[in-house]
Amino acid sequence: MSFTADRLLLFGATGDLAQRMLLPSLCALHADELIDPDLKIIGTARTEMNDGEFREFAREALEKFLPAERRGGMAGFLNRLSYQPLDATTLEGYNALAEKVGPTDKGLAIFLSTAPSLFEPTIRGLQHAGLDGETVRMCLEKPLGTDLGTSCEINDAVAAAYPEERTFRIDHYLGKETVQNLLALRFANLMFEPLWNAACIDHVQITVAETVGLEGRVAFYDDAGALRDMVQNHMLQLLALVAMEPPSDYEATAIRDEKVKVLRSLRPVGEGETVTGQYRAGAIGGQAVPGYDEELGKDSDTETFVAIKAHVDNWRWKGVPFYLRTGKRLPERVTEIVVQFRCVPHSIFAGKGATMQPNRLVIGIQPEENITLSLMAKVPGLDREGIRLRQVPLNIAMPDAFVGQHRRIAYERLLLDLIEGDQTLFVRRDEVEAQWEWVDAIRAGWDAQGMTPKTYTSGSWGPSAAIALAERDGVTWHE
Repeated sequence: MSFTADRLLLFGATGDLAQRMLLPSLCALHADELIDPDLKIIGTARTEMNDGEFREFAREALEKFLPAERRGGMAGFLNRLSYQPLDATTLEGYNALAEKVGPTDKGLAIFLSTAPSLFEPTIRGLQHAGLDGETVRMCLEKPLGTDLGTSCEINDAVAAAYPEERTFRIDHYLGKETVQNLLALRFANLMFEPLWNAACIDHVQITVAETVGLEGRVAFYDDAGALRDMVQNHMLQLLALVAMEPPSDYEATAIRDEKVKVLRSLRPVGEGETVTGQYRAGAIGGQAVPGYDEELGKDSDTETFVAIKAHVDNWRWKGVPFYLRTGKRLPERVTEIVVQFRCVPHSIFAGKGATMQPNRLVIGIQPEENITLSLMAKVPGLDREGIRLRQVPLNIAMPDAFVGQHRRIAYERLLLDLIEGDQTLFVRRDEVEAQWEWVDAIRAGWDAQGMTPKTYTSGSWGPSAAIALAERDGVTWHE
């Protein structure tokens, strides 16, 4: 059933995600007149406050996290907001919440960001209050469980009230402009697709590097670790977009069908194909930072860094390694995909003293959104002492290529799609479960091998074993 919701219910409305991302995104959409004037936004959380206090809370968040030039009509946006306190663990408050939400016959979108243990009682409460009808859709923010079993429990609980066509599992990386541009790069340009295979590509690197440490996520992160926090969702989604076959159409089912085929083709990771690490005290940007155990206040075997050599065992990618790397307290904040092409089969310039480098495509996702393709070009000159070739980058910086366009928060696109009911950039249940199955097997392998994280100094690129993981194959990490 297709509908555009006229009500949006935000769980966790006083939390960090709401302050930094959700409220600024919705205000920006309001300023650009992209959401219907009748859309009402209801916030809920445990914190006791009334509508006026919530609006003041939202105003402070917008002034802190949304650029001034994007706050047009902020007063009008704040007037959309209302608030209802709720203890999600008991049924008592849900009827009052439903009354605050009002009629849902035109459409209600629910954004649920909660601890995994609260999914089931929250769904029961929403059902109890009648907030689960055919005109209600549910958006789920991670973490969706801690392994395949707990993920299935959450998905089963949600499915009891909201069928798959009304369930939207969010991965905010899919809302980033450059991630969406990856599909345009591959499928709107004839030059790439004939080369996008094992015959022409040597390897692929995907890096998600963070300079921050725990940043108030102590309890969650120590239970999760880098593998479950970053690889299971963001990185495997990026891998699937790189490796997927051309879908028949730019439509939710077609795109997600192709992604899940890739995830199911992932070869189980073998011994010696992963490296884990945990940061120790060091320096980031010239500032001293503590080690993980110091921040945590106790010893822990949780990994803050992981590198993986992955393989997609299908016709297109057989024999092409995908190197995945993510970690905290690394030298710079960067998310990028590197597609390394093979060398030309024969250099006609070798007899003239020229050296060749293979082409490389670098897709920058954050902090800068850009695409760089390195090509070989001749250095100007009369060539009396031989021909010299040099790599020349072709750069497409998204802000420069599309002057006048706002650099949008990823959640803007995803919240608008949720309100309007477009599932293309959301993750389907079978994708999530294929991701968990692969990740759970990695963790089981670590347990069987008695593998514990190697230490690395904050400000470095992780344990030296991660460098060796790639260098054994003659590969150097792109930095």
